[in-house]
Amino acid sequence: MMMSLPVSPKYSVGPLILALCAIVAFFLEPLSGEWLAYDRFAIQGLETWRLLSGNIVHTNGYHLLLNLSGLTLLWALHGEHYRIGRFLKVFVWCSLGTSAGLYLFSEDLIWYAGLSGALHGIFVWGALMDIMNKMRSGWILLGGVALKVIYEQISGSSAQVAALIDAKVAIDSHLFGALSGLIIFTLMWLTAKKR
Repeated sequence: MMMSLPVSPKYSVGPLILALCAIVAFFLEPLSGEWLAYDRFAIQGLETWRLLSGNIVHTNGYHLLLNLSGLTLLWALHGEHYRIGRFLKVFVWCSLGTSAGLYLFSEDLIWYAGLSGALHGIFVWGALMDIMNKMRSGWILLGGVALKVIYEQISGSSAQVAALIDAKVAIDSHLFGALSGLIIFTLMWLTAKKR
């Protein structure tokens, strides 16, 4: 049986908006990185927009392509859950959760850029949506991302990926993104249950 992709605009416009924002930010470098990247000292100076915008800028073209590939994969896996407003809300909250986690618990991380933390959150949220919709594959996906995050926390980041993106891989962003996806799903589920 062949899987059909969720190409309907109601499922694909949200990820396309996010991809377009990341591409535009990339072509506005180095200015976009200077003004939008997560920067602990700038955030302490009340440049709080960086908690969200830091997730949209990238260190180089390879970094952007890796994250856009991840976004495309997530859309192919869970796109049927990505109604425009819902997807953008989940992205915003996963981004803010990732950045807040970094700010509060990774004090040695001064600068961060990229979608990967938020994408881990969207991945967890999508896997939990699959589970809620009685899709067994959701359990496999959730287990896989949990093992990946645990492995990274124990073993550290990949030197090859770090060389490719010209920056150390911020593995804590993956942890905080995944936890954000779990929290957001739980809050959305509890809210829906109360209704």
